[in-house]
Amino acid sequence: MSFNIALTGLNATSEQLNTISNNISNANTTGFKSSRTEFGSVYADTQAMGVEVLRNTQSITLGGSLVNTNRNLDLAISGGGFFIVKDPATQEEQFTRAGAFSLGLAGDKTYLIDAAGKRVQGVTGDIEIVTSDMAAEATGSLAFVANFDANKTAIDPVAVPFDPDSPATYHSSYTSRVFDSQGKEHSLTQYFRKVADNQWEAYSYLDGSAATPASTVMEFTTSGQLDNVGGAGTTVAFNFAMTGVEPLDITVDYVGSTQYGIEFNVTKDVADGFTSGTFVGIAVNTKGEIVANYSNGQSNVQGKLLLANFTNPEGLRAVSGTAWVATDESGTALKGEPGVGQRGSIYAAALENSNVDLTEELVNLMQGQRNYQANTKVISTQKDLDQILFSSM
Repeated sequence: MSFNIALTGLNATSEQLNTISNNISNANTTGFKSSRTEFGSVYADTQAMGVEVLRNTQSITLGGSLVNTNRNLDLAISGGGFFIVKDPATQEEQFTRAGAFSLGLAGDKTYLIDAAGKRVQGVTGDIEIVTSDMAAEATGSLAFVANFDANKTAIDPVAVPFDPDSPATYHSSYTSRVFDSQGKEHSLTQYFRKVADNQWEAYSYLDGSAATPASTVMEFTTSGQLDNVGGAGTTVAFNFAMTGVEPLDITVDYVGSTQYGIEFNVTKDVADGFTSGTFVGIAVNTKGEIVANYSNGQSNVQGKLLLANFTNPEGLRAVSGTAWVATDESGTALKGEPGVGQRGSIYAAALENSNVDLTEELVNLMQGQRNYQANTKVISTQKDLDQILFSSM
């Protein structure tokens, strides 16, 4: 009887040692969750017959520490939830905390994938990354806010015709950078002159050529606030004839401009449009947005990560030390955007370490080894007793 009991102890302890060894060997595996072997007694009626392994459980909900990696596609979840990855062949969804992602080619498309080649899932499915060049975009609007010096003496527009080459015919000027339909850069220069109390003229020139219309009138209230431009609203549309490219139609919005008794100064000069750019990489923000960056300084959002959590995460079935699939026990995946509900925020250029506690595992290893040795001693002693018994017969 003692032989059989010790044998069950050896088998159970052997499995426990395998579990502990696996934990220790994965102490540096990104997103790994430690396991624990749970035992139970075996009875025949009320007679103890030994011990058995009831199950191995993973500490799925216990997070590991986050470590910076300085690599944009290394992602970690601060809080609850799992990344969702899908096998493109089987379409099986798996859930993981290991966010060491990269870009992978599939035909003529590029996807965000995990280390095993599974595609990371976003709000609209597989996250596809477009790595082609960004086309140029012509400038179509300019937000321009300035203060015009109320102390200036008005210039009679009839007696003194405007001349951009003669500073005596205007009070101030400012040059903005704009782009044509091919992404070539041009200089949009605005000239301003006071022509009456609370009234200014604005002239626009592109690379030295006058716009259509060549000028507009800006009117201010007696308290110095912009009242209107061109008789209504705060904007004016200028058209510039171009050679070899599309004409430039630029709407300038002067809302917020003032006429105070201080020097001319510009507080806002923001034009849209840009030259073409090449893809230089992607970044991920805390909301899980996948942002593509280009050499022209532009960026665009190409996808958004989808996270999943579960009513009972401990009910997930492990397919590896870092990936799980849903079961009836875990419940269906509750999917949504990062930072919403019980789903954590995304940290880029960081990874979640294994949650293995090496000190605890080494203590468990020593205890397991002692248990193994004790059961071995029982078997050895039983063998010696049996030999004595048989030899005396």
